[in-house]
Amino acid sequence: MSDTEIARVQMYLRKTLGNQKIVIEPPAKAGQSAEVTVDGEFFGTLNRDEDEGEISYALNVVILEEDLPEPPAIPRR
Repeated sequence: MSDTEIARVQMYLRKTLGNQKIVIEPPAKAGQSAEVTVDGEFFGTLNRDEDEGEISYALNVVILEEDLPEPPAIPRR
């Protein structure tokens, strides 16, 4: 991914998700996934795909079970 592509996708994600703290870190090597962070915390990976001349980007969000809140109490009937 080029720096221009990263900047464009980052702007799109910030606007769409309403969070200016989203940052896309360029991949270490060409062809690798870019890391996406929110406020400095790892959020997921971004992959670029080109198929028959069409380019798309896939955001894979990683949610660790340990980061989830406790489930709400379910009232008994």
